[in-house]
Amino acid sequence: MTPKVTGFFDDATNTISYVVQDPEGSACAIVDSVLDFDYASGRTDTKSADAIIAFVRENGLDVQWLLETHVHADHLSAAPYLQEALGGKVGIGDRIQVVQDTFGKVFNEGTEFQRDGSQFDKLFVEGDSFHIGQMRADVLHTPGHTPACLTYVIGDAAFVGDTLFMPDFGTARCDFPGGSSEVLYDSVQKILSLPDQTRIFVGHDYKAPGRDDYAWETTVGDQKAGNVHVGGDATKDSFVEMRDARDATLAMPKLIIPSLQVNMRAGQMPPADEEGKVFLKVPVNGL
Repeated sequence: MTPKVTGFFDDATNTISYVVQDPEGSACAIVDSVLDFDYASGRTDTKSADAIIAFVRENGLDVQWLLETHVHADHLSAAPYLQEALGGKVGIGDRIQVVQDTFGKVFNEGTEFQRDGSQFDKLFVEGDSFHIGQMRADVLHTPGHTPACLTYVIGDAAFVGDTLFMPDFGTARCDFPGGSSEVLYDSVQKILSLPDQTRIFVGHDYKAPGRDDYAWETTVGDQKAGNVHVGGDATKDSFVEMRDARDATLAMPKLIIPSLQVNMRAGQMPPADEEGKVFLKVPVNGL
């Protein structure tokens, strides 16, 4: 089955969110939504999510799933806002528990912060399958960027999150807590073992040098032939050496501190204080 896929590009974070539609019905899923956040002022905005809501309503779609490929470090999830407006279950990989334990300590969340993934409606594991209308979706556990990364294979389309980028840009960084370049290489091989014609939809695009336009759809065949990090004759050893050296030069994402605190809670803000005010923490020298 070939789902209809519509991408929504967020300029501020270079994130692509997707609406994935059953071609034979109204059922759909939303993958990796964005809640706009201005770090300087601490203000949220729902412009990006509202564009998805408008699209869903204009097309008479039935949202069944709000899928997260992982706990994003570069943008806040809008899953709770979309769920309130459109319904659907929020799903992520079951290794979210590892991420919650790691960053629960980083942000000194205390025992009141649940580290069992219970903030999400569904925790997926390798080999799980579910349906979006008549479309079958299969779950691949593809860690390396984070321990909880998933790829959702829906019909002939694979939503890989940050594991792979467009062929001319390569692969995800692996230097966050719980990341591993060796593990990422193995995860990429799992994705590249899908049929060559499988469409790959990436989580971000940064418009590689020499390319004029943003892009987010490629294929397994194109990745195998031309990905600048893992395509062609690239070996695991050469990839690990390249990835580790490259990661050592990268700065932390601009929104990593608010993003992790919100996304490990399934897109919810930390609990308000007794006056109803919400605060985010900044761990000094913690990342």
